[in-house]
Amino acid sequence: MAGLELRRIRADEHEAAGDVCVAAYEPFLTGAEDDYRARLHDVATRDAQAEVWVAVGDDRVAGVVTYCPPGSRWREIARADEGEFRMLAVDPAAQGAGAGTALARLCEDRAREDGAVGMALSSLATMATAHRVYTRLGYDRDPGRDWSPLPGVELLAFSKVF
Repeated sequence: MAGLELRRIRADEHEAAGDVCVAAYEPFLTGAEDDYRARLHDVATRDAQAEVWVAVGDDRVAGVVTYCPPGSRWREIARADEGEFRMLAVDPAAQGAGAGTALARLCEDRAREDGAVGMALSSLATMATAHRVYTRLGYDRDPGRDWSPLPGVELLAFSKVF
């Protein structure tokens, strides 16, 4: 994918970004009845309550991430002096081209702008590819912050000091 543009999402891209998010997370959902699918697809709400950023290439959304600024209700595990991002997703057809890494770095830059000294995030234990990206970016496992939002959903915590 030639030349990714990183920027805040536009309202007319909410649907496409939601589709990308669901497609990327599909292997980790528990089936058609999984309520998280609707939450992943609802980019408009995240955009209103946090900051949604996209990687656009070839005039289409290749990746999407939700940056959770201080005070955002989307923050889950970040401490007061940390940034946090969620729902990092790359279109399966665009994976491996650097969109996920670029979006994670963009969130780190946003956190620094907000005065953060580090970043925290959660990930399903089964998301090994994402874990490799986080490790390459300098994140460490932070098992003291592992948590479970619902029975049977175990999230691993990762953190990084800037």
